[in-house]
Amino acid sequence: MSISTRSYAIGAVAIAAVALGATWWATQRVPGDMFAQCRQGAVAGGIAAIGGPFTLVDKTGKTVTDKEVITKPSLIYFGYTFCPDVCPLDNARNAEAIYQLDDKNYDVTPVFISVDFIRDTPQSVGEFAEVMHPRMIGLTGSEAQIRAASTAYRTYFKMKEPENNPYFLIDHSTQTYLTFPEPVGFQEYFNRDDTPEEMAGRIACFVDAWKASQ
Repeated sequence: MSISTRSYAIGAVAIAAVALGATWWATQRVPGDMFAQCRQGAVAGGIAAIGGPFTLVDKTGKTVTDKEVITKPSLIYFGYTFCPDVCPLDNARNAEAIYQLDDKNYDVTPVFISVDFIRDTPQSVGEFAEVMHPRMIGLTGSEAQIRAASTAYRTYFKMKEPENNPYFLIDHSTQTYLTFPEPVGFQEYFNRDDTPEEMAGRIACFVDAWKASQ
């Protein structure tokens, strides 16, 4: 390949990369999106595909709805109290992010929803949540209630031989969801490798934009 041909090919690739980058950026910065400057990734199907109404049970045994739980910006995580490692670590990370936000006067509610409708009671879920953060809300419910909430947030869980082993494990997704009171709803998710510092910074950006829109 000649120098001129090679230069042309490299230029074409660069132009294509820029075009793809511009297309990706355009999909993130939707006109009228008050959170455009805060987003760091795309959500398959769009943010409107995640979140929605749910009915669950709190630590007192009272049935509550999403409107009663999500009264301010909230971090929602689906797991279970018998989880040996992932859930405690993820919830502790979420709690640390909330503590960092507390220090900067950002009022964000951490929420833990159990997917273990066999073993987790309202009381045990509530105790687990309070150990993590005094404001963390622990929720559980019937199988139908939990599956409905899980479906709304497009999460996954599968129990592994619960009929044969009282210590059975549950495979489950591990994203954490940043959700605002309606009509704003779900806006962002965090993966396991996001640090408390990264989460706190991004959440603060979302909360600032949300407050500015009020």
